[in-house]
Amino acid sequence: MAGMESALDPHTALALLEWQIELGATEAIGDAPLDRYALAEAAPTTAAPGSAGPVPAPEVADPVAVARAAAEACDTLEELRAALEAFELCELKKGARNLVFSDGVPGARVMIVGEAPGRDEDRAGRPFVGRAGQLLDRMLAAIGLGRDASVYITNVMPWRPPQNRDPRPEEIAMMKPFLARHVALAAPDLLVLVGNISCQAVLGKRGITRLRGTWQEALGRPALPMLHPAYLLRQPLAKRETWADLLALQARLRDG
Repeated sequence: MAGMESALDPHTALALLEWQIELGATEAIGDAPLDRYALAEAAPTTAAPGSAGPVPAPEVADPVAVARAAAEACDTLEELRAALEAFELCELKKGARNLVFSDGVPGARVMIVGEAPGRDEDRAGRPFVGRAGQLLDRMLAAIGLGRDASVYITNVMPWRPPQNRDPRPEEIAMMKPFLARHVALAAPDLLVLVGNISCQAVLGKRGITRLRGTWQEALGRPALPMLHPAYLLRQPLAKRETWADLLALQARLRDG
């Protein structure tokens, strides 16, 4: 409205900025519009010496092959973490605040593989620290387990997808070599696959409500699919099924 000044106090401006980041905004808007579809067409080409034709574009590296080579070169969990921090081919890294690598005790008998970090995990740099993580801790404590002594935890995706969307198949494929090496270096006795994305990455299957509670073999170890704690927060009646799965896990550990 004419004659009125528009100004934001610093607290309001910061709140609006954080809101835009939560929505997935990663770049500021420039003063002039930018047609990104035209960038490729406008990219200059150079002619090869002695030839009138343009130089062929360099081949783009296969991200899965690069990830596999980087993961297989790691002999320790510290080296694997450093390799992930140096990996630049996953777009999720650009929008995430922190790498979410692991929590708990390396070498524990139980390794839990979650899906992807959420907002709380992205901020803390640790998996399962929000409401779902608190429920997971209570679930584990009910059968005498805990991340402080007897459980090691990681995710399929080490970076938060924007707006907590599901990771895309190509993103899962890119991270799978790192996950496989993570399991090999952590050397658990068995895996607990929490949620659909974990089952898709490790077992190549989806349909967690059908898969849960049935032991499988994955990455050379017994693996138990289980409902994600976030699902249990939305569907409390499913806690009965999860309790049965926890008892199956407890029995498997007791029987060796």
